[in-house]
Amino acid sequence: MSIDRENNSLNAKVIYDLTSFTHLDYPNHLSCIVWFSGCNMRCDYCYNKDIVFAKDGKYSYNDILNFLKTRVNLLEAVVLSGGEASSYDLVPFCQKIKQLGFKIKLDTNGTNFIHVKELIDLNLLDYVALDYKAPEAKFTQITHSNKFDEFSKTLDLLINSNVEFEARTTVHADLLSSDDINEIIIDLKNRGYKNSYFIQEFLETEKNIGDLKRAKNKLDKSSLRSDLEVIFR
Repeated sequence: MSIDRENNSLNAKVIYDLTSFTHLDYPNHLSCIVWFSGCNMRCDYCYNKDIVFAKDGKYSYNDILNFLKTRVNLLEAVVLSGGEASSYDLVPFCQKIKQLGFKIKLDTNGTNFIHVKELIDLNLLDYVALDYKAPEAKFTQITHSNKFDEFSKTLDLLINSNVEFEARTTVHADLLSSDDINEIIIDLKNRGYKNSYFIQEFLETEKNIGDLKRAKNKLDKSSLRSDLEVIFR
């Protein structure tokens, strides 16, 4: 890697915020969460509205690395989230994190295939949480993007890699029905996905991108297919 690439990357202020401690976001690991500014989707239910629309960040990669140096042997892992962390060239940052001895989890919508592939090829990721936003027919409606093909490539990449990962879907029952979730389950099964499939029910907050309120409909959990283990969070 060129010195210019590393310096330009590590000095860039692209990080919106830092959660200094969590035991919830990376299974069985004490972690911090690095929240990256900006996203290439506009999901109606998203409550990280300020992060999604942010043009820049408060912290540089070096700021976070300096924090991590004070957490060696106290934290086990770093979660890269957002926004959409994979929009950025994460290689120099992840290499520095690894040098400090931390594991790395990536939360991603899977639409930056090249960046995710590079991280996997360099063995920089220990765990990936991939958001399966919606079945293909509803993908644009839910995400306000036309990126299902890119997501699909990343999903196949992860299934065929050795990286531990999970597929997960956030459900607002007025937007996604049990039929939609079953379509996702069938697609995952057909691609060879064998892990648990996680469903996160919509969290009503004061503000979200689509100004959604609590769903009028209820997700019929009893009608979900049993091809995969489905876990509700």
